[in-house]
Amino acid sequence: MIKLHNISKSFGEHHVLKDVSASFERGKVNFVIGRSGSGKSVLTKCTVGLIEPDLGYVEYDGRDFTRMSLKERKSIRQEIGMLFQGSALFDSMSVEENVRFPLRMFSDLSEKEIQMRAAACLERVELSDAGTRFPSECSGGMQKRVGIARAIAMNPKYLFCDEPNSGLDPQTAIVIDQLIKEITLEYQMTTVVISHDMNSVMEASDTIHFVHEGSILWNGDRHQLLEGGVAELESFVFASDLMRQIRKNQSTP
Repeated sequence: MIKLHNISKSFGEHHVLKDVSASFERGKVNFVIGRSGSGKSVLTKCTVGLIEPDLGYVEYDGRDFTRMSLKERKSIRQEIGMLFQGSALFDSMSVEENVRFPLRMFSDLSEKEIQMRAAACLERVELSDAGTRFPSECSGGMQKRVGIARAIAMNPKYLFCDEPNSGLDPQTAIVIDQLIKEITLEYQMTTVVISHDMNSVMEASDTIHFVHEGSILWNGDRHQLLEGGVAELESFVFASDLMRQIRKNQSTP
């Protein structure tokens, strides 16, 4: 479990995060949703230590990450997997080499063990036959799956996904949603997904945190989400025709 305790962050006179507290549960897909500029990305960067909060602290399974030295933080960072919005694959490396990269950088495995682990991760995302391809030879959905394979290569306890369905067609997005949900359960990871894609929220979320103007204004699950009750949340969630129709169907006897 990851816990945020009273996190605040300002840049000059701009207060981006205001006394934010949240819990992201183990074995669940924990979504953080909100409009662009609401503070989602800064919240994530504070959580993984890319930005230092002005106030508050972050715990990883009871370990106070914020107050750790850089050396102490390294051990926790090795337990974190990251799936980036644009996949962030190395164009000059093959698919398999991309997956091997964190293992070579951060593990003590032998070259044979690295090869076996990379192959197992690619098999898990159904890309066993794509190891010799380069990212430019892969579709957007395949690149996302390579990114997931790389993210789980170190067998992480924590997985952060930044807009995992960005740029994908709806059918491929569903595949990625299901894969994230499956590996979260399989590896019993604490998964945090940053998104404004309501289809993804309804497909894959276990818990949801709604960020509005630097504060977590609401949290709950997808069923409670449809009940509304908070004006800012309703305005965000039911902006699309699809979500309005889902809500209508839910309320129809």
